[in-house]
Amino acid sequence: MNTNAAIASQHITVTITPNDKSNPPGKLADAELHFVDGPLAGLKLIGFGIWERRTGAGRNVTFPARQYSVNGERRSFALLRPVADTNAQDAVRDLILSAYAEYEQAA
Repeated sequence: MNTNAAIASQHITVTITPNDKSNPPGKLADAELHFVDGPLAGLKLIGFGIWERRTGAGRNVTFPARQYSVNGERRSFALLRPVADTNAQDAVRDLILSAYAEYEQAA
């Protein structure tokens, strides 16, 4: 089941796909950003994950990343990164968490 939370001022729709299998443990859902307007209209950015925090106090959002290996060690390269303001990701994280909260209330 998907749910959409349209954010008109930003021309983005967040699509939530719940993790019904409970695997991996703690993962609640996947999220996608669908661009409705502007030069990215008709495209989507996938790879966001919504997780229950290990401490049980709240939720966390992981961003799209590509894994690679260096000398046998696994590392991740973030695909969505801030240009200058390191807090720029907070708005996207809040948008996704808000959409998930809407999904939970509707369920």
